[in-house]
Amino acid sequence: MDIQRNPTRPVRIGSVTIGAGNPIAVQSMTATPTQNIDATVAQIGALTDAGADLVRIAVDSKKDADCLVEIRRQTTANLAVDLQENYRLAEDVAPVVDKIRYNPGHLYHHMRDTPWQEKVRFIAAVAAENDCAIRIGVNCGSVDPAKASGYDRDDSMAPMLESALEHCAFLDDLQFTRYCVSLKDSNPQKVVDLNKRFSSRRSDVPLHLGVTEAGMPPEGITKTRIALEPLIGAGIGDTVRVSLTVANDRKVEEIRAGKTILADIAAGRVRTVVDFGSDSLNIISCPSCSRVENEAFVELAEQVRQVTRYAGQHPLTIAVMGCRVNGPGETDDADLGLWCGPKQVHLKRGSDLVGIFSYDEILLKLKEELDRIISAVAG
Repeated sequence: MDIQRNPTRPVRIGSVTIGAGNPIAVQSMTATPTQNIDATVAQIGALTDAGADLVRIAVDSKKDADCLVEIRRQTTANLAVDLQENYRLAEDVAPVVDKIRYNPGHLYHHMRDTPWQEKVRFIAAVAAENDCAIRIGVNCGSVDPAKASGYDRDDSMAPMLESALEHCAFLDDLQFTRYCVSLKDSNPQKVVDLNKRFSSRRSDVPLHLGVTEAGMPPEGITKTRIALEPLIGAGIGDTVRVSLTVANDRKVEEIRAGKTILADIAAGRVRTVVDFGSDSLNIISCPSCSRVENEAFVELAEQVRQVTRYAGQHPLTIAVMGCRVNGPGETDDADLGLWCGPKQVHLKRGSDLVGIFSYDEILLKLKEELDRIISAVAG
């Protein structure tokens, strides 16, 4: 296909540059605990061997940041760091990474009395000093509360879009333009709509594309394909990630899937006519990453898919989230949500907590709640 790419500006991330017509970069994220240096270095190696242009690592603590220094010593890969609540960790990690990703919706967790503008000013200054790019990463389940409060609860896209645009404008005012943006949702069509709306207003900003909590393969790959094909076909998108719920030794599947989707689009082998089944059961689950607090989460996600097959014709959403970062907020919009902790699983019905159960108990409790919902609808 002859695709006219958006005229985005170039953003260098280590040895790769996205935007400005450069090849679309494919990236992934480590799933090993960051403090397990050997395992993390090995996984970075596997991902880069599979063709990853960039590998992201989560840093939640000073100990994580300290381990990142040794990880960098053992790899030449282009590394991005995923900051969560503690934005001040940027100064610890920036010297050894190529990009810093922050989520506007998580800035309020740490030092709540400090305005977000001051926090972003700090991150931008650290990034500039250490030759780092920035990603503004906006997610559907963790929108800035102040921004979300200005819109109807049913309008999930407007606050995401406005948050991204606001942060872009602020970085521009700081004369920091080496940044890209991501706008992710678990609904592929919302990903398409959000990124098209953003691109129409800021066609100069490179976009990182993906479906958050896409789930397990093959469905997770299909959801991502449904989002990427119309966007990339319209010239929108400069780097991609396929976010899959898979075991650690299968993380390379994210890279392979991303490369296959891009090759198919380039060759005109598009499949967006596929009806993914909006009137059927939809299971979303976050990708395995180093924030997962119990690796049993991956197996549990597969078990949820198996035990709920009988409800396949019901237009319900079940969310399975693997950590405290994604769990609380990103299960709220699902009919049933499982937020997996180290030893127990929080079962939610919408935003309401049903109870907290062991990993051995949760499938039975989930099925009981699912049956209640189906019975209520039928009755």
